[in-house]
Amino acid sequence: MLGMMQDWQLRVEHLIDHAAREHGTREIYTKWADGSESRSNWAEVRRDAMRLARALERLGIRKGDRVASLAMNHAHHLASWYGVPGAGAILHTLNPRLFADQLEFIVNHAEDRVLFYDAPFRPLVEKMKPFWPGIEHYICYDNGEFRSLIEAEDADFEWELGDEQDACMLCYTSGTTGDPKGVLYSHRSSMLHAMAVVQPSMFDLSPGSAMLPVVPMFHAAGWGLPWACAASGCKMVFATSYEPVNLVEMMNAEGVTHSAGVPTVWLGLLQYLEASDEKLKTLEQVQIGGSAAPRMVVEKFMKMGLRVMHAWGMTETSPVGTAGGEPLGWEEMSFDEQIAAKLPQGRALFGIEMRTVSLDDPAKELPRDGKSAGALQVRGPWVVKRYYKAEQDAVGKGQWFETGDVGIVHPDGTLQLTDRTKDVIKSGGEWISSVELENAAVGHPAVAEAAAIGIPDPKWDERPLLVVVLKEGRELTSDGMREFLREKVAKWWIPERIEFAAEIPHTATGKISKKTLREHFC
Repeated sequence: MLGMMQDWQLRVEHLIDHAAREHGTREIYTKWADGSESRSNWAEVRRDAMRLARALERLGIRKGDRVASLAMNHAHHLASWYGVPGAGAILHTLNPRLFADQLEFIVNHAEDRVLFYDAPFRPLVEKMKPFWPGIEHYICYDNGEFRSLIEAEDADFEWELGDEQDACMLCYTSGTTGDPKGVLYSHRSSMLHAMAVVQPSMFDLSPGSAMLPVVPMFHAAGWGLPWACAASGCKMVFATSYEPVNLVEMMNAEGVTHSAGVPTVWLGLLQYLEASDEKLKTLEQVQIGGSAAPRMVVEKFMKMGLRVMHAWGMTETSPVGTAGGEPLGWEEMSFDEQIAAKLPQGRALFGIEMRTVSLDDPAKELPRDGKSAGALQVRGPWVVKRYYKAEQDAVGKGQWFETGDVGIVHPDGTLQLTDRTKDVIKSGGEWISSVELENAAVGHPAVAEAAAIGIPDPKWDERPLLVVVLKEGRELTSDGMREFLREKVAKWWIPERIEFAAEIPHTATGKISKKTLREHFC
């Protein structure tokens, strides 16, 4: 017997309809690349999205066609997140930090027909045009072309009807181990993800919140924030530059209460605050994702009175899988205990199941004992099943997806990431976490950033090599670094080889490029 409730399809158009109807005057602020500012609201974003959907139809875009965006965070991009799927098409967000050969592959593999782009990326677009034969229309967001396109239409438009299992967005992985892979999100998966992440144990968003996402909208669905902020009706504050001085100025001027970004962004912000003596006047919560944050990042934010929320996820999980809310007994904990409780990546959101399996025997599921480190696997309604155009599923028996992360699950379900399966260092038959070693090194007051990789060793198979970037004007020797680490990690983890560098290479998504470091040092 079927239930007798209304057949209300879970489609992302409902999010913008809700935001415009219930929170229509809540502001959307953008600071553009040229320094100019604009203000709109959820009602205006919906109107622009409907005009865009009509314009795409006039351009010949039909259900299932791919429409690409090469853009930072701003109101026009936000309208595209709703106007493109609202026309029945699929929004394909492009990462401008990728290499040219990756962009060539991704656009042609996706078979994009239209490209919306930011003016600062025009040189890149002009360079790539000969390699993108399938793109029929190029439209610039911030030179008047986008406004001219949509203002030629009226907003009297009915969203394209369809099933909740229809695709709405396409995101590609960064392709660090081969060609990038496409992850095709459905309306249903995106809606379920949005409803999950607004809860207090994750983003904790409400109509009174003001979110400045430092995570770009082209990366891993912008952590789902353009969907989640519409669902909650909160204010959005968009920046195209993530320089610390700009972030602090915007946060204070626009009353930002929430922000989300990767550890490298927060390291830079904290260093700027320390050097400038500036204060964050309205910020209440900082979301940290992308990789495990060093203890000192969490500690400094908490000392400022901010709520720190660690999270874990990936493009293949839409992207949020776990969130670091406060555990039971939080108020009775000491400050040091609270910091320790915030360092792990948190617990699985409802809708995500996770487990770890042995690194040496993948058929062996590991206990949730807070000690056993293994390969992390997940499954759920917003986890990828098969990559775009792939011939086989990306999941194994029981639909478990291999994340590539190494972690420990504690008895209360808390996930503690320790490494990536390709980065964990096996020395003398024992595993060394490169992430934990890096985070320990960054705790030194003279260190700005650190990276650890495994290098071949004739006796131990592998030994860790530590690459260190010092803060400006600070000095530190290899022996001094090793002495500092003696109180932080196991003795046999301490690297014999420590290299000091001016900078550490990063991937297109802002993570440390271990591949580049291996090519240079191994």
